[in-house]
Amino acid sequence: MSIRRLPPLNAVRAFEAAAQLGSYVAASRALHVTQPAIGRHVKLLEDWLGVQLFDRTPRGVELTPAGRAYYARISAALTEIADAGDEVARQGEVRWLKIFAVPAFAKRWLTPRLEAVSRMRPGLKLLIEPNSTFTEVDGRSADLGIVYGMPGQYGGALATLMRPRVFPVCSPEYLARVGPIERVEDLARHQLIHYDSEWWNLWFSSVGVEVQVNPDVLYVSNDYVLSLAESGRGIALANEVLVRKELEDGSLVKAVDVDVPLESYQLLTPPGRVTADVEWFLEWISGALREEFPEAFSG
Repeated sequence: MSIRRLPPLNAVRAFEAAAQLGSYVAASRALHVTQPAIGRHVKLLEDWLGVQLFDRTPRGVELTPAGRAYYARISAALTEIADAGDEVARQGEVRWLKIFAVPAFAKRWLTPRLEAVSRMRPGLKLLIEPNSTFTEVDGRSADLGIVYGMPGQYGGALATLMRPRVFPVCSPEYLARVGPIERVEDLARHQLIHYDSEWWNLWFSSVGVEVQVNPDVLYVSNDYVLSLAESGRGIALANEVLVRKELEDGSLVKAVDVDVPLESYQLLTPPGRVTADVEWFLEWISGALREEFPEAFSG
């Protein structure tokens, strides 16, 4: 394999500066060399190419037709080289992307994937803060947020990630202890675990059952509620994103095989244009959810 025959690159750089700025004096200042050095580099390049690149005038220098053609090509090439260097250098920088996320989603789906995600985007570090109370992100406390709620409930929503199906779950031990649950209506007589005062009622209504339940105790997050269900304390509502692994390994089972979509996971962003890292993360998370839960995106 032959090596490309290149002109003297310092001479090319001196010529490009003089052509862009219109004088040897200005080129010498831009490159922090002397004016005679610029002249020597340009003469060396002209000798190497065998053509005259500049006409010397009292006002400075002007490109010859050959000089204009050469400048157009090497200017684009030098820009490409500079851009390539900037891109590689940016990959060595450490950039932080801080994400607020509702606790159950943060712990059960997002956090186990962080190490793999970081490897996909060199220089990007992800910081996940489980947070159940935020309603917006401002770009200072967090770069983006992942919430779970109804459409239009949050300001600054950039995208709806997915609307998963919701169903009641419990431990196999709980179901063995209380016996099979034949009808949705029978759930109201069981130990229902709540983290929201109306979520169970919304679910009953959405599946067409006129049942009202009033919680005695509310828990701080759905992640904690699901942990209580895993320990056999009762029946909790879950969505497919949060408990797929537990359903597969048998630590949770569906109390009744009835499901319905309710709220959606939404991505919140600060005001103004989002960064390239936020755009990349949105593309990644949307693709990952679609690949893992294709049934939630069909129809």
